[in-house]
Amino acid sequence: MYFTFQDFYNTLPLTIIGAGILLAIVIEIYSNKSEQILPWFSVIIYLLAASHSLATIFTREIYFNGMLGVGGNVHIFYAIFNIAGIIIALLSIDYIKKYGMYYGEYYILLMISILGMMFMASARDLFMVFLGLEVMSICFYAMAGLNRRLLKANESSLKYFLLGSFATGFLVYGVALIYGASNTTSFDVLRQNISSLTTNIMFLTGLLMLLIGLSFKIAAFPFHMWVPDVYQGTSTTVAGIFSTGGKAAAFSALVVIFSQVFGGSLNSFMPYLAIISVLSMFYGAIVAIAQTDIKRMLAYSSISHAGYIIIGLAASNNDGIAGVVFYLIAYTFMNLGAFGIVALVEGKNEENLTLSSYAGLSNKKPVYAALLAILMFALAGLPPFSGFFSKYYIFIAAVKSGLTWLAVLGVLSSTISVYFYIRIIVLMYFRDSEKDFDIHKSPIGLAAVIIAVIFVIALGIMPGDVLALITSNL
Repeated sequence: MYFTFQDFYNTLPLTIIGAGILLAIVIEIYSNKSEQILPWFSVIIYLLAASHSLATIFTREIYFNGMLGVGGNVHIFYAIFNIAGIIIALLSIDYIKKYGMYYGEYYILLMISILGMMFMASARDLFMVFLGLEVMSICFYAMAGLNRRLLKANESSLKYFLLGSFATGFLVYGVALIYGASNTTSFDVLRQNISSLTTNIMFLTGLLMLLIGLSFKIAAFPFHMWVPDVYQGTSTTVAGIFSTGGKAAAFSALVVIFSQVFGGSLNSFMPYLAIISVLSMFYGAIVAIAQTDIKRMLAYSSISHAGYIIIGLAASNNDGIAGVVFYLIAYTFMNLGAFGIVALVEGKNEENLTLSSYAGLSNKKPVYAALLAILMFALAGLPPFSGFFSKYYIFIAAVKSGLTWLAVLGVLSSTISVYFYIRIIVLMYFRDSEKDFDIHKSPIGLAAVIIAVIFVIALGIMPGDVLALITSNL
């Protein structure tokens, strides 16, 4: 079968990122001004890939002998990853200068990691899931320790590498068991034989191993142990992409597996999903209350949000899958904006990272305080922001699936989480600053945060249109 021009056009987002990586390497090798060129070059590459992905969203095809799919929600995920890349690249320009940690490989590694995320979202074969996961993860391990002058960065990189490799072992063993039971790794073939495979112990064990491997990447309890230390130790902008793009990529693989292989229904694993959902929600929300470091607080918040998203998978219906995709879009911009403000307020040598540092921020930087307040309201799930509708769609899907008890627990956990989000707003507006410190000016970084906040507000204004787009492409 010939690969036509139309086929090339449909897969162009992957080609754009791949070509961008090669050109970025050439720029880094031959240009003395790569530090100024690469951030803006990468932004252009991400913008081209995101624009093309959205323009061809209704073109749905399968390529490379059934290994890779394009169009539909795959392109929605492409857009999420690339817009996240734009925001991180803009935030990193001044953040890197602040720490004096410019290394040419930073933007190249970021671009390669996004290519890995795109592979995961478009996978139609278990080997493509593994390939995308490893491409993304290896870049993340290196990026975690990129600020190598800091001991914490080296420690976080090592922890992430060791536990990430452990998780990969689960995933690969799961793929091996699934192949042993079904003689295939293709999602299409698995779907055709799913009725007989769901009674096969080897297949179910392999699927459980696969879910455990991906649970590490989405930071679900009890596979969350790496998250607080890695987020705290690594650079703030890098932690931002870990908590958003990496999580969205792992969930995109789970969405594809559940929707393509099982048709959105796998009752055998509903109890497993429900249990890790409840544990993640409550553990993340309760432990976050005790944190005094804002990056650790956002890390435990990330664990809690993973629990909410898993509710959509446990619902095992199209409403749940659509709710998961919508949640991932909203969460990506909410969390990127939050980490962006933290990066802007953060001083040299990891200063101003305690919650008390945000006391009186409204007097020092009223724009920063206002943006962070919007993001905290959104993460807490308060209307009219996107965080409210994210949880609403997930909970409605659970109720429709007969999991009303899980939705009620989700609402209770969300109520608990309001405390530690609102606490930051109280500090910014109703407490006086304990010490004076200068906040490094970063117009480009501020613009990146504003972009994220615009998306948060826009998704809150027209959630129905976005959900309808997602649902029509399931």
